[in-house]
Amino acid sequence: MFEVRKLVTRVRLCRIAGLATIMALLVVTVTSLQAQTAAKRVSVSIPGANVTYLPFYAAKDKGYYREEGIDIEFILMPAALASTAVMTGDIDYNGAVTGVVAAAVRGQPIKAVIFTMRSPVQGLMAKPEIKDLHQLKGKKIGVSSPGATTDLATRHILRKQAYEFGRDYSLVFVATEPGRLAALETGVIDAAMLSVPENILARQKGFNELALSADFLDFPQNGFGTANKKIKENPDEVLRMVRATLRGLMFVSESKNKESCLDMIMKNWRITNRAMASEMYDYMSKAILRDASVSMSGLQALVDQQRESARVAEPINAAQVIDYSFVERARRELGLAR
Repeated sequence: MFEVRKLVTRVRLCRIAGLATIMALLVVTVTSLQAQTAAKRVSVSIPGANVTYLPFYAAKDKGYYREEGIDIEFILMPAALASTAVMTGDIDYNGAVTGVVAAAVRGQPIKAVIFTMRSPVQGLMAKPEIKDLHQLKGKKIGVSSPGATTDLATRHILRKQAYEFGRDYSLVFVATEPGRLAALETGVIDAAMLSVPENILARQKGFNELALSADFLDFPQNGFGTANKKIKENPDEVLRMVRATLRGLMFVSESKNKESCLDMIMKNWRITNRAMASEMYDYMSKAILRDASVSMSGLQALVDQQRESARVAEPINAAQVIDYSFVERARRELGLAR
């Protein structure tokens, strides 16, 4: 009789355990479905297919945005236009923080909330017969648009050679990276500031890399900014965006994740050559900010350059164009508090 009772007890315990397992699975399934249902479409503009945006793609591919209830959408858009689109509500975030800073300098109510690179990573590529920067005197150089990073970087590098725009060289505005490479190949321009991987492609075709922006500049890049209105009215979304992006940045920064990052590069940039993907990753690694720490002196340099470009006479402090409270909170939550 005692054995029968033990058997009955075991059966009941098994049934309870089984029901508990089923309930747990149901909770996980419902939670997952709720997360998918609740995921909000959030749009982020990026100015081009630049590998320095890998932290964004890593955050997407690893599911970090989804875990924050965000259905991320990347939209290719010029930096200046993107800030206008943010202000009109057509997109949520401008991923070209150079454009965000430029808009803020002009008095628009917009701020940068995270940076992911300490400097731009672009190569100043020139015709085979042009071997050094001094030979660019009197030449036509292709950049994307007025006030864009390619424009600022080119002017900064050549200013160090005592060259001034208009007097010693001219700029030709070609919006896209492939477009500038094509203009270089056809001889429409003599040199071009190209991002990764177009600078690699140009070098493979025999063009010379006269300078790498990361070796000359120290002002923060990439990341994103948004309207003051969103910061005030929807700070929770801004925090979730920053936290997910910071996790992507951390993942990409770890050398142990390089092979996974190469897979992402090959997938998202449609690169079939793994050696080229590796070179792209190495270029990006030259300037990545692992914990999104920004140099205020570098940011001030960017502000001053944008102020000069916009012909704004009034001095502007770098602290006026950023709100880093979201990064600081995300750092603490992720164990990166400094």
